[in-house]
Amino acid sequence: MKSIAALALAAVLAPLAFAQTPTAEAYFKQGQLAEQAGDPIAAKQAYTSALKADPNSAKARYSLGQLKINSKAIAAKGREAKFGAVVVPLFQLDGATLQEALDALGIMVEKQSKDEVAPNFIVQDPKGELKDAKITMNLKNMPARGVIKYITDQARAKVRYDEHAIVVTPVPR
Repeated sequence: MKSIAALALAAVLAPLAFAQTPTAEAYFKQGQLAEQAGDPIAAKQAYTSALKADPNSAKARYSLGQLKINSKAIAAKGREAKFGAVVVPLFQLDGATLQEALDALGIMVEKQSKDEVAPNFIVQDPKGELKDAKITMNLKNMPARGVIKYITDQARAKVRYDEHAIVVTPVPR
């Protein structure tokens, strides 16, 4: 399943394949689309190419600077979008621990995405507030974003998407 941002990126890249000299503007648009898709590495490459094509491109220079500041947030947004787009056909648990539920979800997401999405779940629970949580559910054809919402709701936890991990913490009481 391709995202709208990926299709838009392909539409920008297609003319680049046939053009002899891509313009700074084309590279700049490619960088914007990469940012929207949550890929700061591709965005950096595109903005750098835009500056090589036109060293006076203020838009590319500014965007490259902003990218340095926001790359972790962009990567986290990309992780959330990729994870959330995976549809889990069947997710059944009966009295599972939070860790067991997250492990099962991780396996399902990897399987359904054909190993393109590998969620790294980290449970940050220094006081042990989540250790006794029991998860019971029977879900069908649910996006992974919805499944993790139901899991964290039952455990009285919240989720945060970081650059390299999906972090689960207790809800403050």
